Amino acid sequence: IDSYDCADSTEKIAGLLGIHDFVTTISTACSSAANAIMLGARMIRSKRLDRALVGGCESLTKFHLNGFNALKILDKEPSKPFDQKRAGINLGEGAAYLVIESEDSLAMTGNVPLCELAGWGNACEAFHQTASSPDGIGAFLAMNNALEMSGLKADEIDYINAHGTGTDNNDLSEGRAIERLFGTRIPMVSSTKPFTGHTTSAAGSTEAILSIFCLQHQVIWPNLNFTERISELNFSPVQKLLTGVPVGAVMSNSFGFGGNDTSLIFKK
Repeated sequence: IDSYDCADSTEKIAGLLGIHDFVTTISTACSSAANAIMLGARMIRSKRLDRALVGGCESLTKFHLNGFNALKILDKEPSKPFDQKRAGINLGEGAAYLVIESEDSLAMTGNVPLCELAGWGNACEAFHQTASSPDGIGAFLAMNNALEMSGLKADEIDYINAHGTGTDNNDLSEGRAIERLFGTRIPMVSSTKPFTGHTTSAAGSTEAILSIFCLQHQVIWPNLNFTERISELNFSPVQKLLTGVPVGAVMSNSFGFGGNDTSLIFKK
């Protein structure tokens, strides 16, 4: 029986494309792909790389399904992120990768950038092996650090692509962190996981691309299946597809087991 370690896909992609200068794999559960993007950006910023291929992939297996089933956080119905009656996640699978480049590299290649990765932040709150802290301190720190790095003000974030898994714990924790950071001026918020399923290790890059689409096409994705606001929160997610809206900066959240929380900010 064949078995594959978590770096197998990385090695195959690198081999196919002839990438050999720096090849590595990050495994931090649901923040893996976001952390891969962050690592690539940090290495470019420190001039160790000119450009990087970053992202993640995930496949559905019995091991995967049974693991989440053991945690009792699978919803047998379509997931309902940020809904009062949310009952868990729907798992998904997929792969998503981005090429990021330095300004010097862009000058040499002539490539036209789709957007700028303006800021990133990571925090590991280590509250619990799988659960987020009730007050969302890790999520708050990750978002706040990304915001400070970007040089943007809180009211300049037009949309938050939330981690929004649909679990009782995550959505309340993330919601409290959003309210703490943005106060009464909360940007438009939605989770796109009802569209894709929770692609776990690929979620960070899948949702980074969906966030970039918002900048390119001036759209805001709806939060499917929402009917009732979480009683402890003061905001509701976007419920319909919004088009022709000004979107200049998007925050994308990816929070993993162990409280490994990462936020990325993309701007036009």
